[in-house]
Amino acid sequence: MTQDAQQPALAAGYAHADLGLEQLWVRYFALGGTADLMEVDAYLNGLAPVPDTQHDLLAHAVNERLDELLTRHRVPYTRTFRAGRPASGPLAAVVTLLEVAGAAPPERLPALVAAAGRKLGVEVTVHRIDHAQSCLVRLDAPGSGDRRRLGLDSTMAGRAFRTVQVVASDRDGRPRLWVPVLDGADRLGVLEVRVEEEADLHDPALRDQCWWLASLLAHVLVSLEAYGDDLERRRRVRPMSPSAELIWQLLPPLTAATDSFVLAGRLEPSYEVGGDAFDYALSESTVSLGIFDAVGHGVRAGLVTAAALAGYRSARRDDRSVFHQAGAIDDVVAQNFPGGEFVTGVIGEVDVASGRLRYVNAGHPAPVLLRGGRVVKELEGGRRLPFGLGDRNLTVGEEMLQPGDWLALHTDGITEARDAGGTWFGERRLAEFLTRAISAGQPPAETVRRLTAAVLEHQGGLLQDDATVLLARWKQP
Repeated sequence: MTQDAQQPALAAGYAHADLGLEQLWVRYFALGGTADLMEVDAYLNGLAPVPDTQHDLLAHAVNERLDELLTRHRVPYTRTFRAGRPASGPLAAVVTLLEVAGAAPPERLPALVAAAGRKLGVEVTVHRIDHAQSCLVRLDAPGSGDRRRLGLDSTMAGRAFRTVQVVASDRDGRPRLWVPVLDGADRLGVLEVRVEEEADLHDPALRDQCWWLASLLAHVLVSLEAYGDDLERRRRVRPMSPSAELIWQLLPPLTAATDSFVLAGRLEPSYEVGGDAFDYALSESTVSLGIFDAVGHGVRAGLVTAAALAGYRSARRDDRSVFHQAGAIDDVVAQNFPGGEFVTGVIGEVDVASGRLRYVNAGHPAPVLLRGGRVVKELEGGRRLPFGLGDRNLTVGEEMLQPGDWLALHTDGITEARDAGGTWFGERRLAEFLTRAISAGQPPAETVRRLTAAVLEHQGGLLQDDATVLLARWKQP
C-alpha cells in the first residue's frame, strides 16, 4: 500500500484513539521516532510526507492506544478461556526454548536458540563474551569449526555489549539486530538477529520479542554451562591455568544490581589469575562486599584465597558482624595454612536505608570514595594485620555514603602495574581514570572492563601481579 493510502487510514485511527497530539508524539518518540511535533502534525493532516519507517512507528503508537481502548470495552465471559499453544510468535519462541533446554546437552543450546528464532521469523546466532572481555566468540553447532570472534571496540556487536542497548546494522546489505544477553545485570554476550528487510530493523515489536528471547537465553545459558564443558570450552580464547580455573569457580557473577546498588568486578590476567578474588551479597537491607589478595602466586595462592572466601561466606551467612567475619577469615587461613601464608583484603557492609558503611581493612590498599564524579578521599579506617596473622585488636571503620557515591576496592596489582620505563600506574592515574569514566556516564561494569584494559596496556599486556577491582555505586531506592 502506498503512503498516499496509508496516511488517511492513520489519520482515521488517530481520530478514534482519544489522544492529544502531544500524547501521540510522546508515544511515537518513545518507540524511536525522529520526526518532531510539527512534522507529525503536518503528516496527520496530509500536508507533508514522512519516511515509511516513521509512518510505521506512528501507526504502532496509534494501534497500541486502540488496543487499550478495545480491551476496555470487551464483553466479559463467565470464565477465563486460555489460549492454546501458539504456532509462531514470541510465546512460541519462548516455549520452544524452554521445553527442550532442560533435557538437552549444553552444546545443543545454539541450535535450540536458532529454532526459537525461526518462530519469530528471524535467524539467530549466539555470541558469548570471553573471560578477558576482549572479544565475543560465536557459539555454533559442535563441529562447525566457526570460531569467529568480534572485537568489543570495533564492531556493532561490541557496541551492543558495551552500551547494553539493541543496535541495528545494515552492512553489505545484510540487515541485523544485535541484542545484549543479560543475566540480571551481568553481561553474557549478544544475540545476532538476521532479518529479511531493512524495515524490520525499525519494528519495535520485533525488538521487544528479541529482547525477551535474549533474556530467557541468559538464564538458560547460566544453567546449562554448569552441566558440561562444551559451552565453557568454546568461550575461551586461550588455555586457563589451574589457579585461574579454581578462582573462576569461586567468583560470583561479575555484575549485580538492585534498585539501590550496583556492583561490578573484574580480575586480570583472566586466564592466569592466582590469588585475587572478590565477593558480594545483596539483600533488601544490607550489601556486603569484599576483595582478597593472597600472598604468592599459582595454585597455592588460589587455595589460600579459597579458604579465605569460605571463611568469609560462612560467617556472613551466619549473620555475624564485620568484626566477627574478619575473625572467621583469620581462623580458617591460620588453621589450614600454618606456614605463614596470609591474605590481605577489605570486607564491608552497607546499610541500604542509611548508606552507613562499616568495614575492615586487613593490610590492603585503602578503598577509594568518589562523590560528585571525583575522588574525595581514601578510606583509611578499620586497619589491622592481614588475615591469617591473628590480629584481633582491630577497630571497624565507618563512613556515611551519600546517594550517588561510588566505592572502588582494588588490589595492589592495579596501582603497582609498571610500564617499560618502570613508571607505576599509581593512585593518581587510577583516580583520574575513575573520574573520567564517571563523568562520561559509564556504568560500573563498563568502567571496570576499561580500567583493567588500561592497566594491561600500561604494562604492555603482561601483568607481573594479579590486578582486581570491585566497583560499587549506592543510591537510595
